[in-house]
Amino acid sequence: MTGRRNADLTKTAILRAARERFAAQGYERTTIRAVAADAAIDPSMVMRYFGSKERLFDAALAVDLRLPDLTAVPAGELPAALVRHFVERWEGDPADDALLVLLRSAVTNERAAARMREVFAAQVAPALAAALGPERAARAAGLVAAQLLGLGLSRYLLRLPGVAALTPSEVVAGLAPALAATLARP
Repeated sequence: MTGRRNADLTKTAILRAARERFAAQGYERTTIRAVAADAAIDPSMVMRYFGSKERLFDAALAVDLRLPDLTAVPAGELPAALVRHFVERWEGDPADDALLVLLRSAVTNERAAARMREVFAAQVAPALAAALGPERAARAAGLVAAQLLGLGLSRYLLRLPGVAALTPSEVVAGLAPALAATLARP
């Protein structure tokens, strides 16, 4: 049991270090050696568990948005619920959030961009479809993604002062009306 626990701890340390490196430097500039140094292990251990930088990147970017059941949310509260969900998630530990790592990497790496499209197509679009119906959700999903990812980019990656200085409640209050307008589009 101790060996398995140590293996799990090592993999967790590697993935955390990888997410932080990929978030700070992007895919191209991140090295296996740097990840290993950050995790305080030998680089061979990274290769043992993940086999390559590409597979480490894929594992580090396994994104579960953990969206709540949006069908239970009244239509008028849906925009605020979505913004609040993403803000609460990112406020926890943005450096270890695979979605933010993916966002940073997607700008310069086509593999990451494809993964981002997959995440939103497989998780956000169906959640919106369940809440709004498939036709409305299909029209709104891309713009909802743009607004939420724009929030992540401006607040947590670029740290734009006007956005970073807001409290989480102010972010929800400010962005929810824009999301409401998007969701209300015919």
